[in-house]
Amino acid sequence: MNIDQGIFKAYDIRGIYPTQLNEDNAYAIARAFVGLVKKRIGIEKKLKMAVGSDMRLSSPSLKEKVIAGLIDSGVDVDEIGLVSTPTFYFSVGYYGYDAGIQVSASHNPKEYNGMKLVFEKGFPVSKENGIYELRDMVANDQLPKFASEKGLLGKREGLAEACVSEQTKNLETSKIKRFKIVIDPANAMGIPDMEALFAKLPCELIKMNFELDGNFPSHPADPMVAENIAALKERVIAEKADLGIGIDGDADRYFFIDEKGEPVKQGIMRGLMAQIELKDHPGATIAYDIRPGRITLDMIQKFGGKPLLTPVGHSLIKKMMVENNAIYGGESSGHFAYKFDYGTFEAPITEVTKFLIYISEENKPVSEIVKPYDIYFHSGEINMELKSKEEALAKIDQIKGIYTDGKISLMDGLSVEYPDFWFNLRPSNTEPLLRLAVEGVSREVVEQKVAEMKKVLLG
Repeated sequence: MNIDQGIFKAYDIRGIYPTQLNEDNAYAIARAFVGLVKKRIGIEKKLKMAVGSDMRLSSPSLKEKVIAGLIDSGVDVDEIGLVSTPTFYFSVGYYGYDAGIQVSASHNPKEYNGMKLVFEKGFPVSKENGIYELRDMVANDQLPKFASEKGLLGKREGLAEACVSEQTKNLETSKIKRFKIVIDPANAMGIPDMEALFAKLPCELIKMNFELDGNFPSHPADPMVAENIAALKERVIAEKADLGIGIDGDADRYFFIDEKGEPVKQGIMRGLMAQIELKDHPGATIAYDIRPGRITLDMIQKFGGKPLLTPVGHSLIKKMMVENNAIYGGESSGHFAYKFDYGTFEAPITEVTKFLIYISEENKPVSEIVKPYDIYFHSGEINMELKSKEEALAKIDQIKGIYTDGKISLMDGLSVEYPDFWFNLRPSNTEPLLRLAVEGVSREVVEQKVAEMKKVLLG
C-alpha cells in the first residue's frame, strides 16, 4: 500500500489528514493490527477490541474505517465513543478487551490525526513491541486474510463516569475542601473526564474552553507551551482560585497552576504524587525518567521509596514499571502512570483526586506546599536541528569527550552529573534533532553550561 511510513512514530501513529493519514490507511492499519495482536497472544481465539476517538473533525470517518477493518478481520468491536486517552486505557484494561485503538493526535494541531494502539490491559504498542512491524505489514501489503465470519459491532457508553467511579471509589473524597479550581481542557478530551469527576466533588469548578471543538478555537492543546496557559494563569489570579489545571488534547497530561498563577514544575508535581503513594505504600518502587528533574529523586528518597530510573518515553516507563512492580511513575513531560489490577497507565482522575485530598490535609496554599522543593534551576528542553541522525550521534560523542570527569550514563543518549549541574543530551526518536536539558543549583551555572554546550553542538 502507498502510505507515508513517517506517520509511524515511536509511540503512536500521527500524520496530517488526509495527505499522510486517510481512511484507506486507517482500514489497513486496523487489519494489520489484528495480525500483530494474534501473534502476541499466540493462540487462536475470537478477539474483542475497543475503539474510541477524540473530537477532531476527521475522527468519525477514520474511526468508522478502523472499525470496518477490525470487523472484516473477524474481531468483535465495542465502539466506546468520544473518550480521553486515559479513559480509553481504563476501558481496555477494566473490561478485559484483548486490545484497542484510539483515533487521536493528542496535542498536535487540528490538521493532524492519528491512532494510539494498545494490547491487553491498555499496554501501549510502540517501537519496542511492534509499531514498526505494523508499518512494514501495511507498506508491504502483508495483511491477514479476511475472516470467513465477520466480527460483531457493539457499543459501550458512560465510560468517563465509569472511570471516575472506579478510580475514586477507595479515595477519601469527603476530605476535599470547597476549593475554587479553574480548568482549561482547550476544547478537547479532558472535558468529559473533568465533568464526571467534579460532579462528585465539593469544589467550585470554573470552566474555560469546555466545549468540544476539533478546530481548537481557544488555543493549541499543549499546556507545555507557555502561551497556551497564559489565559489560565490570568484567570486563576482574577478568580482568586486555589488551583488551575491545564490539560493537553487527549487528556493524558495535566499541568497544575498555583494560586499565584505560577506553574508547578513537573518534577515537583511528580515528587509530590510519589510522596502521596509512599505514604500508603511504604518502601514502594517509584519510576522517573532520566531527563533532569532531580527533585523527584530527592523526594522519593526522602520519603523512603525505591527509585527506578528509566529512559524517556511513556511506553518505556510503563514497561519498566510493570517489570519492576512499581506503583507509580512519571515522565518529565507530564505523563504520570499508576498501577491498577487492570493495567498500568496514566490516570489523571486518580492524580487530581489524590492531590486535592493532599492539599486539603496540608491546609495551606499550593505555592507554600511547593516552595520547599523549588531548589533547582532548569533550562527546559532545548531542541537543536542537525543535518542527520549520524551528525547528532557524532555531536553526542563530542560532548561526552569534553565532560569526561563527571558521572556518565548512556541509558538514553548521554547523561552527565557534576555536584553543581547535570544534563541529558539525546537524539530525537523521529527527527534529526538533539534534545538538551540542563539542571543545576543556580541559574548562572545552568545558563553557562547551556551556552558552553550549544557552542559545540551548533558549531
